[in-house]
This record gives sequence, structure tokens and C-alpha cells, in this order.
Amino acid sequence: MNLLPLYLSVKLALFSTVILIILSAPVTYFLVYFRCRGKSFFEALLNLPMVLPPTVLGFYLLIAMGPRGTLGRFWETIAHSPLVFTFTGIVFASIIYSFPFAIQPMKTAFEKIDRRLLESAYVLGLSPLATFFKVILPNAISGVAASAILVFVHTMGEFGVILMVGGSIPGETRVASIAIYEAVEALNYREAGIMCLILVPVSYAFLLIINRLTRSKIYGS
Repeated sequence: MNLLPLYLSVKLALFSTVILIILSAPVTYFLVYFRCRGKSFFEALLNLPMVLPPTVLGFYLLIAMGPRGTLGRFWETIAHSPLVFTFTGIVFASIIYSFPFAIQPMKTAFEKIDRRLLESAYVLGLSPLATFFKVILPNAISGVAASAILVFVHTMGEFGVILMVGGSIPGETRVASIAIYEAVEALNYREAGIMCLILVPVSYAFLLIINRLTRSKIYGS
């Protein structure tokens, strides 16, 4: 059995998770602690991938990342290579698709932090940046961890967006979800079943960890 698609899925999930946690933490900080006009529209835009059909999002990303698209032309200018149908392309698509899944658990954790802690930090002379790293993140670590796990699991199961942007190139964009679909199409139920048998318990284990993190945050156990 070819385990390369599973390896690519794990690699994609790791890349996407690390990048998304770095990007979503300051964005979540802005959404929770800053007030400005148009913030609700910005937040709705960030959460749009959560409600859009994956093929719809994948189509627009394909247009934007293609040779004639703004992102595609920009990437070819700086990297001298195409963005679509590459591993880099599916990482970018995965980041867009999973952004709301990174923000939501983190936002919940940030909102539960006692505002008096922040006021004390400011009184002691900490800057907003120092407060973010020394007060907010340490007190929201379970939410950050839950966000990372949710993004990882969600990325492992991505199909529509990845297929639209990356296609099915062995060793490059043919991740586990696409390999399972193609195996079923070819009536190769054994290979599809083995990959599913690997993915189901792994996903279930990650969900148990998320539940544990959530319960420990709520009940302090």
C-alpha cells in the first residue's frame, strides 16, 4: 500500500497548523480587544469559509491563484513558479479554508480572560504587545492548543478545496482524502479502507484531546 498520501496529509496539516496559529493569534487579539468600525464585517469575512461549499471557495481560489489571477501572478513574480497544482498552493488554500477553525477556539479562550488581569498589566507598565505575550497567551494556552488540534484534524480531512486548487499529483498534492476517493472510484476498497482505518482513530483521538482541554478550562480539572 502507498502511504505517501497519508504523509502528504500530515505534512500539509503541520504546515497549515503552524502558520495559522501564528497568524490567527494576533487577529483574534484584535477581534476580542479592539473596537473599530467595520470589525463585524471583517470577522464575517474571516468566517465565510466555514459556511461556503468547499468547491465554491476552491473555485475562487483557483481563479485568484491561477496564472492570470492576482495572487498567481504575484507568486510567479517572486518565486518563478506556479502556485496552483503545487504543495505550496494547497498549503495556501488550506490556510484560507481553515482560518475560522483556528480563530473560534482561540477567541473563546481570549474572551474568558479576566479583564482585571489586563488592567493590572497596563498599570504595571506593560505595553499591549508585552501584555499579549505575558498575560493573554499564557492564560489562553488551552484555547490555543484546541485551535491547533482542530486545524490539524480539519486539514487532514480536507477534500474539495484541495482538489480544486491542487488536483491529484502523486507526491505533490495527492493527499489522503483524494487518494481515498480515487481508490473507491477504482473499486480498490481495501486501500481506501486501510487509509480510513488510520484516519478515523487518529481524528477521534484528537477530538478527545480537544474535549479534555475544554473541560479542564471550564472546570479547572
